[in-house]
Amino acid sequence: MKTSDLPQPLPLAVALIGYGGAARVFHAPLISGVPGLHLHSIVSRQHAAVAQDWPQVRCVPDVDAVYQDPSIDLVVIATPNASHFELAQAALKAGKHVVVDKPCTVTLAETQCLLALAQTQGKLFTVFQNRRFDSDFLTLQQVLKGGALGRVVEVNSHFDRYRPQVPVRWREQALPGAGLWFDLGPHLLDQAVVLFGAPDAILLDCANLRTGAVVNDWFHAVLRYTRSHGGLRVVLHASTLVADGGPRWAVHGERGSFTSYGLDGQEEALKQGARPHWQALGDWAENKNPGQLLSVQQLPGVSEPVVVRQQVAGCAGNYLAYYNQLCDHLQGLAPQPCVTTHQIHTVMKLLTFGEQSAQQGRWVSLTESCSLPQPAEQRA
Repeated sequence: MKTSDLPQPLPLAVALIGYGGAARVFHAPLISGVPGLHLHSIVSRQHAAVAQDWPQVRCVPDVDAVYQDPSIDLVVIATPNASHFELAQAALKAGKHVVVDKPCTVTLAETQCLLALAQTQGKLFTVFQNRRFDSDFLTLQQVLKGGALGRVVEVNSHFDRYRPQVPVRWREQALPGAGLWFDLGPHLLDQAVVLFGAPDAILLDCANLRTGAVVNDWFHAVLRYTRSHGGLRVVLHASTLVADGGPRWAVHGERGSFTSYGLDGQEEALKQGARPHWQALGDWAENKNPGQLLSVQQLPGVSEPVVVRQQVAGCAGNYLAYYNQLCDHLQGLAPQPCVTTHQIHTVMKLLTFGEQSAQQGRWVSLTESCSLPQPAEQRA
């Protein structure tokens, strides 16, 4: 019997909470582009916007309609960061699988509480990390796997933009989980954890550089891998005032270097209204961010090693892969989602200890204990 002749699992019904930028640009198009998922409901008071973009999707104004609907399998939370904990907790208690947009929550204690609750409920709880599927990141993984750089000693990961005006939005206000560290930090930290695991310590500096900025719009973090990877240093940097950016990646090893310029084009395509589909990817997954590899090689007939420069065609980026892997896991076709419980906890710990480092002006070891604010329901 052919695989195609076997009964196919029914699509999983997905409810999307929120219809701001993250939901509109990323989650709704990507969910609808995976055959095993069905965008069933959107929780939003923007009925007109939802009806225009997704006329076939039910729009409800209140989350209770989703929590109480037995047909909903998965809840995706794409709301301001400070609301993630309360919404995810309620969804898990209602017996739903849950995806939250990054960052997981605004405190480590809240994340720990949700991870424990998900285990108790026997439900999936994970975080949306689409930049694992950026073309440049996948290309870098391929280069590292091939061993052309030898032992890696330094990684520079920059996510710089030129946005001199402070926009009027919650991310720019003095609110829990606001600022660039909690916006782009989760992406860069997650990529570092995927590549090298948890570091031993973190050093973070943050600043408010734009005129009128009240939360950090610049950060520079260093991850120290003393006990593993031969003392590797990973530098994570983001700024909103870089008009002419340098490399997105600059990775150096004992046998060579890898550099890559520019940001993956999928975000811009989605902002322009693109709606990719898993079964008709076409040019969507095209690699538009080739890298450059400089490797030290011993060439035949040459007495001294020489530096060989070559373009790396690399891998194609594809954000749909996040939700496709998630779907496979929930349908029993994959042992785990791409973002694991351990990775979620590690990234949230780095975000929290990074804040502690910036406040105290010192390296903070991940083995240290820190005073954790308790989740709202546990506060006296």
